[in-house]
Amino acid sequence: MAFRDLFHLPQNKYSAREIGRWLWRAWQGNRLQASLNASIGLIGVAVSLATVWAMQRAIDTASGVIPGSIYGAVGVMALLILAEFAVGISRVWIKNILGVRAQNRMQEQMLARLLRSEWRGREAMHSGDVINRLEQDVRTIVTFLTETLPSVISTLAMFIGAFFYLFQMDAWLAVITVAILPLFLLVSRFYVAKMRQLTRRVRDTDSRVQNILTETMQHRMLVKTMEADDQMLERLGDTHQELRQNVRQRTLFSVFSHLMINTGFSLGYLVAFLWGALRLSEGTITFGAMTAFLQLVYRIQGPARDLTRLAPAFVSVFTATERLMELEEVPEEQQGEPIMLPAPCGIRFRDVTYNYGAAGQLPTVQHANYDFRPGSCTAILGETGSGKTTLIRLLLALIRPQEGQIEIYAHPSPTGSQLSPLHRCNFVYVPQGNTLLSGTLRQNMQIGNPDATDEQMLAALRMACADFIGQLPKGLDTAFAEQGGGLSEGQAQRIAIARALLRPGSIMLFDEATSALDPDTEKQLLENILRERHKTVIFVTHRPAVVSYCDQVIRTDKTPLP
Repeated sequence: MAFRDLFHLPQNKYSAREIGRWLWRAWQGNRLQASLNASIGLIGVAVSLATVWAMQRAIDTASGVIPGSIYGAVGVMALLILAEFAVGISRVWIKNILGVRAQNRMQEQMLARLLRSEWRGREAMHSGDVINRLEQDVRTIVTFLTETLPSVISTLAMFIGAFFYLFQMDAWLAVITVAILPLFLLVSRFYVAKMRQLTRRVRDTDSRVQNILTETMQHRMLVKTMEADDQMLERLGDTHQELRQNVRQRTLFSVFSHLMINTGFSLGYLVAFLWGALRLSEGTITFGAMTAFLQLVYRIQGPARDLTRLAPAFVSVFTATERLMELEEVPEEQQGEPIMLPAPCGIRFRDVTYNYGAAGQLPTVQHANYDFRPGSCTAILGETGSGKTTLIRLLLALIRPQEGQIEIYAHPSPTGSQLSPLHRCNFVYVPQGNTLLSGTLRQNMQIGNPDATDEQMLAALRMACADFIGQLPKGLDTAFAEQGGGLSEGQAQRIAIARALLRPGSIMLFDEATSALDPDTEKQLLENILRERHKTVIFVTHRPAVVSYCDQVIRTDKTPLP
């Protein structure tokens, strides 16, 4: 019988086999921690069962049933208690040290996969949802692989060891103690299906909460100026209410299920206690043996309880794995060694067409034939929606032409290679708007070139007319808040230009990169950039001052030039 049929799992986006393969690959990167946890768990089982033996021996020694020193018996118990402490400390150490490392590693792997994926423009998932998955779902999976699964080994070992220990003492009591377990396995079939559905609702609603928080903080100025505080708070409150309702439903179902399970275990413990009490009153067992009975019954029921908790653990990890697998649905870009061409490079469009919409819709770029010659300076002009942004994405190989082709070539060769993501190293790109990250000025500059020296950074800042950095309190080590908090838009834009200038590429692509600069600063910046014509420069702009510096102008408007 299939796993899905056995547990009555609903039909989902991915099969149990696909989820299992994904988890197996993830587990292979965490084998060390999983193996250590499994080993520590088995040692803990041995120490725990030895403690039962030592306790029985100490009680029987104290009551005179068996000869021996009571001090020696208690000393053995003390050593075993210390061993239990050591096992507990080891578990905490592995969880806190290796566990954090495992979570960090999986987050880095998932983020690397997202960064390598093809660019899809309007992303299907909200950034807050993606962050939620990278944090919460990664933690759920790592905990399952490195702690829950290894604990299954020690749990089964404890269950089997305690059962046979009890069986050799009293076979009937051992059988009665475990007789209730098949009923729990039967009930778990229905539990898993319902719990998985409720867990998915909770996780998706939690992601929507993070979506609202992320957007509100990103657009705080817009919210304040539009006086939309109450609207955003109301949206958050409604989503919080939905989350609480979903959590309440899941909690009620979980509490009821656990109540039924614990009731069964409690009845089993009472039966064991009564059985032992009757035999003790009849004189067929010693007080130490009865104590051992109760300890062993607890050690059988404890693992049995842990095994029943595997059902919600499987539910959570299946849900988390599905959510991470969804992040990997976008295929990866072409991977390989970057292909750097001799400077200066040129880009040639040959009858290029690209359409974001469905078939039959007017293409954004249609039969484009452009030649950005090596060492030239080109201005791309056009009204909103005329395809300027699409041209940038085509130039950077973020999207591929649906018809025609784009070639990159080096002077003086007239032939070139088809443009691919591996050629992106030849580009120096300055996007529109404020793109500074939180951190120091040095860290922002190193995004352009991680190996740049201080002298190279300062030279790039001077070329970008960012001489104001000499007035910053710590120079290159001055720290900024998110989006360059503390700087004006013009200052942030000049630092972004300097950061791009550190890249070695010979094709410079500026998307409204001087929009926040005053005319004098803009003029000086353009003169600095264009002083030596050893690079190919492309401006996407509305600024007349920029156009006057260019060799050619490309209009993307639907209407022809007057």
